[in-house]
Amino acid sequence: MSVTYHEIDTISDSRGFVFEPVGLDELLRQKNVHVVMTQPGVIRANHFHKEGRETIVVIGPALVRFRENDVVTDVDVPENRVYRFVFPPNVPHAIKNTGHGPNVLVAFNTVEHDRDNPDTVQEILIDG
Repeated sequence: MSVTYHEIDTISDSRGFVFEPVGLDELLRQKNVHVVMTQPGVIRANHFHKEGRETIVVIGPALVRFRENDVVTDVDVPENRVYRFVFPPNVPHAIKNTGHGPNVLVAFNTVEHDRDNPDTVQEILIDG
C-alpha cells in the first residue's frame, strides 16, 4: 500500500467550516483517534508506525513531509483547507504548522495506543 492524500470537501458559511474526517468504512477499522492542536512553527510526528496504518486529517496551513521508497515528498496544505493523508506502516511522516495561529490535526490509527509499548519509531524528517 502506498501513501494516499487528497483534499477533503468542506461545507463553509460565515461561522466557519465542517467536514467529515473519514467515512464509515474507514471509521470502523480504527482502534485509536486523537485530536492534536499545534502551535505555529511546531512539528508533530517525525515518526513511523511499525504496524498501524495512520490516517491524519490536517487543517492548513501546514507542511506535510513523508518518505516512501527513499523518495521524500512535501505537501503544502493551504490555509483553511483540509487534507486527508493515509500512511501505511513503516512510512516516516511529519507535520509542521506553517501558519501564525494554532492548527488542528485529527489522527486515526488501526493499532490501539499502548504507552508502555508504542507502535511508533522516531525518525526526523523535519528539523525544528
